[in-house]
Amino acid sequence: MRELPEYIDGLPNICGDEALIEETLHAARGKPVYLPESGIDFARIKSACAVALHMQQPLIPAGGDDLATAGIISNLQYMMEHQDIGDNHNAPVFHWCYKRIGEFIPELVNEGRAPRVMLDYSGVLLHGLRQMGLDDVIDALKTVTLDPRYRGKVEWLGNTWGHAVAPSTPVQDFRLQVKAWQHHFAAIFGLEALTRVRGFSPAEMALPNHPDVAYEFVKTLKDCGYQWVLVQEHSVELPGDGRGIEQKHLPHRLVCTNSKGESAEIIAIIKTQGSDTKLVAQMQPWYEAQSLDRWQLAGKSVPPLVSQIADGENGGVMMNEFPPKYFEVVRAASGSDVPLMNATEYLEHLFAMGIEEQDLPAVQPIFQASLFEHFEPGSGPEKLAAAIEECKRRDHRFHMDGGSWTNNLSWVQGYDNVLGPMERASSHFNEVVLKAGVPTSDPRYRNALFHLLASQTSCYRYWGQGLWTDYGREICRRADAILDYDF
Repeated sequence: MRELPEYIDGLPNICGDEALIEETLHAARGKPVYLPESGIDFARIKSACAVALHMQQPLIPAGGDDLATAGIISNLQYMMEHQDIGDNHNAPVFHWCYKRIGEFIPELVNEGRAPRVMLDYSGVLLHGLRQMGLDDVIDALKTVTLDPRYRGKVEWLGNTWGHAVAPSTPVQDFRLQVKAWQHHFAAIFGLEALTRVRGFSPAEMALPNHPDVAYEFVKTLKDCGYQWVLVQEHSVELPGDGRGIEQKHLPHRLVCTNSKGESAEIIAIIKTQGSDTKLVAQMQPWYEAQSLDRWQLAGKSVPPLVSQIADGENGGVMMNEFPPKYFEVVRAASGSDVPLMNATEYLEHLFAMGIEEQDLPAVQPIFQASLFEHFEPGSGPEKLAAAIEECKRRDHRFHMDGGSWTNNLSWVQGYDNVLGPMERASSHFNEVVLKAGVPTSDPRYRNALFHLLASQTSCYRYWGQGLWTDYGREICRRADAILDYDF
């Protein structure tokens, strides 16, 4: 396969070869990638456990004292250079956290163990690590991604390049975000490695629940070749009565229907609720899996999969407690009837039994059952908008802001001062670049896209009003300036 350059004109390679990537992914679709080397007797095990580590550092205009002219650098670089401020002294530990799976997996495999882990790194983090010269991190990750001895143990999950949250990112930009991450990943790790990225991890676990946005979310993932998506337990409900899901340790089908009556669906792996960092750091999902036995699915006996994701670097428990606990559990789980498995590996075993995607129970985004009491899918966007307002009037808890890590965090309310500039930059890009048909290989396209995608990073809202919203608005300003003067 042809190799893509990782950088072009000083910018990460996030666009220009979309046709090649689409052709590569299409050719690999439906072919098992983990099953041939799995080594797990699926008929014998009673349950399994999957853990994922999410890694993210935003890009910020902080490479200088003047916000309007400061270079765009990784927040990790700023932390490294200002370790006397707040918790910035953790920066060297973060550096190790981004690298250490590349050390843990070979050590455990060389012991004869069967480690598993899923990795979710944002594109802005991967670029920031390269920009800082932390090639040791990328090299360690390449080892476990590409070496035949280790690559079956580590599953990469797709993300949005700029760590943009789906509910409040314009749908055409969300698609650009997803494609840019795939492009950048292929440029770093190769096209063959990209064919093994079958699952998607939404930034902040944010799942849209507005019918039209949710439909576009699923359609984008399917169009980009993804087989499954990780969803938060409380961000979905059962169709019809809106109850919570019951068999949360089995895969489901996330079905999303828009105002025109069109439906799109994708497999959903359910991440259970809880204090995510502590649960993964102490490998609690494996202990929960030990208490379970095989369940019935489509008339067959299958092992449940307990799935969990957490930040891979944030908090003392992840920094300090995860490494020894991970080693302890991998050693105990290897060869046992409760192994660690990655999600795609699990699905491939499931389908090899004769179970099909349509056999999986359906779920839909939260609050849609309430909404569909007042709206018939297919009635159009105007009637949908009226039904949403009626539902808000009847129930103060009702919203269409999506669901995420927590029940009480909105990615929309209270952030007009950063969402406004973001939406203007998006509209500007759409008018000047997309509608004009500027080729994705054009250097001007890449520069504008880099700034647009970086401006949509969730951190500019997650950390609240103040400096972080200033960062977001400034990158939006730069995106607008590029669109004004370069096109």
